[in-house]
Amino acid sequence: MQTRIELTAMDVLMVRLFDTIDEANMAWLLAADRALRDAFGDTLIDLVPSYTTLMLHYDCLRLTHDEALARIEAVLSRLEPADAGLGRRHEIAVWYDPSVGPELARVAEHGGLSIEEVVQRHCGRDYHVFALGFAPGYGFMGMVEEALATPRLKTPRRRVAAGSVGIADRQTAIYPLLSPGGWNIVGRTAVPLFEHARRGDPLLLPGDRVRFRAVSRAEFERQGGDATPLEAAP
Repeated sequence: MQTRIELTAMDVLMVRLFDTIDEANMAWLLAADRALRDAFGDTLIDLVPSYTTLMLHYDCLRLTHDEALARIEAVLSRLEPADAGLGRRHEIAVWYDPSVGPELARVAEHGGLSIEEVVQRHCGRDYHVFALGFAPGYGFMGMVEEALATPRLKTPRRRVAAGSVGIADRQTAIYPLLSPGGWNIVGRTAVPLFEHARRGDPLLLPGDRVRFRAVSRAEFERQGGDATPLEAAP
């Protein structure tokens, strides 16, 4: 681990722990998140973990730049990895079907797989929630196995239905609400991620793990899912 502290704004520092994305990073990022929150206390305005970094926003009226640097360096000097299993584990039911997952065939073709194999493999492992962003409740998760890793669409859709489950390279995610997007959509869930985020209680948090479970259309609709088809990307 080669740590660096980079100036992002007058009162924002980027704490870079790694240069490449890896599931093993999570234990160190969680440890740094907790230790930095403790070290900055009520002088901390915001702390945003991601795949390889933590963006730290502090109160520059109460801490100088040098004081903030000193606190970060003290934390990093004694950092030990956290237990990456401390986060919550979620099982999320997904209806995988070309009508709501129009890129199922694209992902299958890209990996030399059948659609059934895509579903089986996507449901076959836990995914770490690395970061939140893009939209309220949107968790960036990984790592998708190499056989499913498919590049983003060349032309993003203007409208991706809430609950859509997508793949982009080695990441996977769920769209919490209707929005534009360029990920390969392979299915849909009825889990109301946006409602959780709107209440200030996001379902998914960095450090959590997610396992997808394939369900039938009937079960998806029983859970409140919207089966309105999603048009294929141009």
